[in-house]
Amino acid sequence: MNPVWYDNLSTPIGQLRLVADEQGLCEVWFETGRHQREPDPSWEHSPPALAFARKQLEQYFAGTRQVFELPLHPRGTPFQQAVWRALAGIPYGATISYGELARRIGQPRAMRAVGAANGRNPLPIVLPCHRVIGANGSLTGFGGGLPTKRFLLAHESGVARGDLFGPMN
Repeated sequence: MNPVWYDNLSTPIGQLRLVADEQGLCEVWFETGRHQREPDPSWEHSPPALAFARKQLEQYFAGTRQVFELPLHPRGTPFQQAVWRALAGIPYGATISYGELARRIGQPRAMRAVGAANGRNPLPIVLPCHRVIGANGSLTGFGGGLPTKRFLLAHESGVARGDLFGPMN
């Protein structure tokens, strides 16, 4: 059996649990919401094994990283993988609708299936499912909860560093 490592990271949105194997980052879990669970007993707690992901996520939350450059190893169906690859193409600070995401993967009628795959994204933030919103601009479901989605979108728009929380020194 291949080794699997995990570590925890404190962020402005709470603790994140990072999980990786020899091929790359596999999962990011929130401490609350749909993307949470306990580590498998066979996994090893190893901060050094997750240092590559920890550093880039810290940079993201510090506002100094907009694009992740990590080896990734998310597990899912071919359809899910296509949706997740398309998520990686949504630019920092931008949002698109589920319909647009469906068009980007060549499945314009598969909006609900795209939404389901988006909801099963094992690498939130890194594969930015928070950048997908309703066609009318509404914030829709998010594994870390809508307040977390709001925070991430505000963070990327620059609001989190300015108007919303007051001036930063």
